[in-house]
Amino acid sequence: MMRIGISLTSAHKVRDPRETARFLVERTAAAHRAGLDSLFVGDHHATPGPYYQNVPIMGRLLAEWGDKPAGCLFLLPLWNPVLVAEQIGTLAAIARGRFVLQAGLGYDEAQFLAMGANIKQRPSAFEESLGIIRRLLAGEVVSSDHRFHVENARLALRPAEPVEVWIAGTAEPAIDRAARLADGWLVSPEPTFEQANTAIAYYRARCAAHKRTPTAIAIRRDIYVGESAAEAEKTARAVVDRGYRGIEPSALVWGDVPTVTEKFRRLGTMGYTDVIVRHLVDDQAKIIGSLARLAEVRRALAT
Repeated sequence: MMRIGISLTSAHKVRDPRETARFLVERTAAAHRAGLDSLFVGDHHATPGPYYQNVPIMGRLLAEWGDKPAGCLFLLPLWNPVLVAEQIGTLAAIARGRFVLQAGLGYDEAQFLAMGANIKQRPSAFEESLGIIRRLLAGEVVSSDHRFHVENARLALRPAEPVEVWIAGTAEPAIDRAARLADGWLVSPEPTFEQANTAIAYYRARCAAHKRTPTAIAIRRDIYVGESAAEAEKTARAVVDRGYRGIEPSALVWGDVPTVTEKFRRLGTMGYTDVIVRHLVDDQAKIIGSLARLAEVRRALAT
């Protein structure tokens, strides 16, 4: 059965930051009631608008979540790898289920400058960081002196079960990196269905070349499940026609339960094991309703 997870939007226009934080808690509880299979939050820094940082917000959201997998995206070149490993160790101890590290390169030179990182060193910093984190999680004492200077680092609070690593990216070098280094691959929301089909064929070829079998092949889709086809069209169009995140509309998913089910089933036929959803809309009531209807989508995919 195809799994459906959720990646909560962490960037918000807020009147009261506490109110919006409560919205994230309510969405997590609704996703849990819907039986969704995984919970994630993203990672950005020095953002122009309010952004709820991944580790503290996930620590709070886990109180609403069950024993299914949960995780955070970490843009590894922007973080000290020892700190990432420590954060994972703590979150994995709070979580009742398995922790998933989603790892990305990051983009936007202003973000890198704000965080004291060099955007030109992204690939080498990423691979060095991931190697350090994995060794720390395995219980090793680690020293490194390349992009990161680390001496005799160790992690005492380690996860009780192995941490799965998904690498995010859709460019061919990123796909190859995921096939070579990661347990799973996460596709961004931008590719159309046709592009997603081409990308997964390339990923499978690179997995074969590296003699690796992935545990998850995930794709993010930005969605809205409406009360009816007409209501979904009206609600989504109000967002999409303004140029939602610069994403090609055919890569987005909206409609009633049968329509969304069929589009997800199409991804499953391609070979994607997980669809990680994010909502097109900001309205809290509509998101809670869409999450309830996602439970119906999930049941329909199981038949």
